[in-house]
Amino acid sequence: MKLLITGATGLVGQALVAKALSDGIQIHFLTTNKTKTKSIKGTHGFFWNPAKGELDTDCFSGVDTIIHLAGASISKPWTSSYKKEIFSSRTETTQLLLSSLKKLQSKHRVKQIISASAIGIYPSDFKNTMTESSSIQAHTFMEKVVVAWEKEVDTFAAQNIKIAKMRIGLVLTPKGGVLGPLKIPTSIGLGAAFGNGKQGQSWIHLSDLARLFVFALTQEQSAVYNAVAPNPVSQNELIKTLGRCMNRPTFLPNIPAFLLRLVLGQR
Repeated sequence: MKLLITGATGLVGQALVAKALSDGIQIHFLTTNKTKTKSIKGTHGFFWNPAKGELDTDCFSGVDTIIHLAGASISKPWTSSYKKEIFSSRTETTQLLLSSLKKLQSKHRVKQIISASAIGIYPSDFKNTMTESSSIQAHTFMEKVVVAWEKEVDTFAAQNIKIAKMRIGLVLTPKGGVLGPLKIPTSIGLGAAFGNGKQGQSWIHLSDLARLFVFALTQEQSAVYNAVAPNPVSQNELIKTLGRCMNRPTFLPNIPAFLLRLVLGQR
C-alpha cells in the first residue's frame, strides 16, 4: 500500500507518517517548499504550489490512497485576508488534487481519498449531541469553511474514488495542539475556563487520531467519521483536569464571554 499525504509536516501529519511507516506503508508527500522534498526520512516528497495550480504528478505514482490534511491554521487572528487563506487553503488544494488526477486519467491507481474535516461543521448547541448524520446548515464562518471543504472533497466521487471524511475535534498531545496555549497560563496557576464553562469539548488524542486514519484507509469505504473520543467533557472539566495533570491550582473565575469576544473577535 502506498499513500500520498498533504500536510505531512503538520502536527497530525507527523503522527500519521510515523504510524504509517511503522505499519510498513509507503509514503509520498506534497510540500510547497522544494528544499523539503527529502525532509522526512523513509518517504518521497514532491513539490506543489496550489496558489499557481502547480503539482508534480509523479506524486501519484503507485498511490492507492490520498490523505488530505493541508489547510492553514485557524488559531491565527482572523483578519479579512487570513480568513480568505483559511478558506482557499482547503478548497483550492482539494481542487488541484482532483484536476491533476483527471489529467492522468487511467494512468493513476488512486481509489480512495481520506480528507481531514472538522467538528466545526456542527452548530454550537448546549443541549443536543451531534452525530455523523446530523443536519448541517452553514451559518458561522467556521461552518461555511468546513461545508465548502467537504463539498470539494465530494467531487472525487465522480471519478469513482471512495471518500472518507474525518471530522476532527480538539487534538490533545504534549507536543502542542489545543493544549499548547492552555498550558501556558495553567503552568503559573492562572488557568481558567471560558464563558460559562458548560460548552462541550469533544477531544481526541493525537496517537488515536493517527490510528483512526490508518483504520479508515484499511476499510476502503466511503464514510464520515467523527474523529473524537466517545466521552466529551465540558470546558470547566477540561481546564480542571489540565490543572490536576500539571499539579497546578485552577481557582480563578471563568473568563467572561464579552472579554473573549473583545480579545479574539469572531475567532
